[in-house]
Amino acid sequence: MKSYWWKITSVVLLVYTFTAGLLWDVPRLPQLQETIRNLYFHVCMWFVMMILFIVSVVHAIKFLRSSDLKHDIYSRQFAVVGIVFGLLGYATGIIWMSYTWADPNNPTFVSFSAVAKEPKLIGTAIALLIYAAYLVLRDSIQDVDKKAKISAVYNLFAFAFLFPTIWILPRMLPSLHPGQDGNPALNKNDIDASMRIVFYPAIAGWTLLGVWIASLKVRLNKQREIKHIHQ
Repeated sequence: MKSYWWKITSVVLLVYTFTAGLLWDVPRLPQLQETIRNLYFHVCMWFVMMILFIVSVVHAIKFLRSSDLKHDIYSRQFAVVGIVFGLLGYATGIIWMSYTWADPNNPTFVSFSAVAKEPKLIGTAIALLIYAAYLVLRDSIQDVDKKAKISAVYNLFAFAFLFPTIWILPRMLPSLHPGQDGNPALNKNDIDASMRIVFYPAIAGWTLLGVWIASLKVRLNKQREIKHIHQ
């Protein structure tokens, strides 16, 4: 039971997030209205993505120092799940954007062409494509040791580009996205106390879920390798 406490915690926190996030009252700002509830989902996905990418690059560094393939497995699987959460963050952001940034008085393609130039969207797309290339690179190399070494080095490269493309460059350019003067949702002026008691547990719940999924993928990968060795 002791080894499952964090999984149970993840389930409890996510049930709380969905229940409170969808049913509790929220501040109805003029432009956001009920869409502000997406804060508990969209922003949390980015937090989870960053945490999983950090874990991935840490294991990449550990592999380069030890040449232990165990770290290569962890690095890859945490990167894969990080990409999934990044795509979910991108998708929830697009949904939010369609209700808050798009001009209902203009045709859809006109609003889309304006929003498509948004620096945050472009930077995030570049970051996710760089990590997607990481997976393509891995699959293109057959030798296990060579694959692990090249992938670990590329992981460092991808992580180095993550912060400029998502956090630095978009803030240097005109943007519709909140958070130009700080971290969105973490600034005390961004959300009130009634939202913080849902938002922070939501971050913890989604993060634990991401780690849970990644750990399951690691175990499956190890089992496949064991079967391959015995065949």
